[in-house]
Amino acid sequence: MKISERLMRAKPSATLAVNAKAQELRAQGKEIVSLAVGEPDFQTPQHVCDAMKKAVDEGFTRYTPVPGIPELRTAVAGYYKRFYDVTAKAENTIISNGGKHSLYNLFMALIDPGDEVLIPAPYWVSYPPMVELAEGKPVIVPTTAESGFLAQVKDLEAACTPRTKVLVLNTPSNPTGGHYPQDHLTEIAEWARKKGIFIISDEVYDRLVYKPATYSTLSNFWEKYPEDVAIVGALSKSFCMTGWRVGTSLAHPDLVKAMIKIQGQSTSNVNSMTQKAAVAAFEGPWDLIDKMTVAFQRRRDLAYDIISSWPGVICPKPDGAFYLFPVLNTFFDEETPDSASMCTKILEEAGIALVPGSAFGDDRCIRFSYALDDEVLKTSLEKVGKVLMKK
Repeated sequence: MKISERLMRAKPSATLAVNAKAQELRAQGKEIVSLAVGEPDFQTPQHVCDAMKKAVDEGFTRYTPVPGIPELRTAVAGYYKRFYDVTAKAENTIISNGGKHSLYNLFMALIDPGDEVLIPAPYWVSYPPMVELAEGKPVIVPTTAESGFLAQVKDLEAACTPRTKVLVLNTPSNPTGGHYPQDHLTEIAEWARKKGIFIISDEVYDRLVYKPATYSTLSNFWEKYPEDVAIVGALSKSFCMTGWRVGTSLAHPDLVKAMIKIQGQSTSNVNSMTQKAAVAAFEGPWDLIDKMTVAFQRRRDLAYDIISSWPGVICPKPDGAFYLFPVLNTFFDEETPDSASMCTKILEEAGIALVPGSAFGDDRCIRFSYALDDEVLKTSLEKVGKVLMKK
């Protein structure tokens, strides 16, 4: 049996691979703490769970329209009105099986074979493989720790060619936590529009922003130029619904129709009961967000102080999400020459699971998630520090 060349070129998710290795060590009886998986440690709000239970009890268990039930699509449009004063209609939205699925649908709908897609690095692990599965060409645009790992127009301009079709932006960022101020986002969007480059703005972490930084979005740009940008969102991070798989897209109606065609021939509708729960999430209350941002900002500061104390480390202080992405190559040596081998060493010697920066396009770095209890986080980082400083 011959597997397609398209699939053979795709790499498995590094974050899931790290988690699998950690599970293997746990099965051997070893105590493992994971700072690898991007998953909040808070419970899904009770009113969301109650909405799911009610849907089951009322027999709402059948197929729904492919793009989602009308009340959920309307609720997504209402989200952008509530938080960003952007006016959208239900026809501008589609519900998919998580933010990852939303992104995949967009790449499949927008990219022709050979089209180039600009992806600032560090990037979320799945962007390049998704582009390749759509038969496009990922063009990686490096950024610097000194800039907070934020892409600059001049760097995008240098990477642009006549084949450039799409630009992917992510704010706040996974893996860096870097967050684009609104004026920076708008500057890039204006440049891309003049170049005829479509923007996919991944805003899955949009509500997890820490003061004094302020929220930013390209949904306001979409309102002016709906043919030039699409916004991806999800309930996984902001509502602790990682296992529920609810992703959203805000896009031009024609693009939504194209995504419906793709989704209709692949997964069809999102789980019907989950859609009812998602309506409850979008309609509020949203007090969990305030609780989480306070906790995550405190944990960020705790983790940042510890990591920054390690000699030779460069670690931008992130304004969002729940990750730190320090440059740790000063600790590389002959036995651990890269981020992957360093993560293996830390996992085996300290029992701490991390994700190598190579998975995100920067092999000098390692991603640390601080989405866990303060004391466990502190103890875990101290263990990592001892491994790094070991002679």
